[in-house]
Amino acid sequence: MGMQFNNVFKSAVLALTIIGLAACSSTSDTEEMAPVAQTAGESDAARAARLEQERLERERQEQQRREQAALNTTVFYFDFDVAEFQPADRETLIVHARNLAANPNRRVRLEGHADERGTREYNLALGERRANNIRDFLIVNGASRNQLETVSYGEERPAANGQTEAAYRQNRRVEVQPAG
Repeated sequence: MGMQFNNVFKSAVLALTIIGLAACSSTSDTEEMAPVAQTAGESDAARAARLEQERLERERQEQQRREQAALNTTVFYFDFDVAEFQPADRETLIVHARNLAANPNRRVRLEGHADERGTREYNLALGERRANNIRDFLIVNGASRNQLETVSYGEERPAANGQTEAAYRQNRRVEVQPAG
């Protein structure tokens, strides 16, 4: 009878746990459901520790995915006649800076560009200010000055041809390129 009661008790606990998790799973479609069943002989503390390790591992993998996505972002766009990068690019640039700090032999070239409006000289200076703005931000956030090279192409290397706002927007940029 004691063994039968124990099995019924375990089944009831398992059923309640599954019901509880099912009720919680509706809060987010992207949340991963933690394993429900305990392995044989696993204590509550051991299970909690294992679940915490699994959660931390998922967070670490997600952080790596975000960092890789940030490092794959190598073009930063600017508003018309402005040398300051977009506030939305701040976190991505911080990832670039930390990556450079962690890899002291890596070097990058920051290529500044402008749209075709304005004189050639003005656009070269604007492209340089844009590249220097990103360079300075990378340095403040961990990169070394000797890892960074800046160059301005002004309006000479457009990403898009045409005299539309969409083309101008694509041409107002700084590109991060490996320096060799």
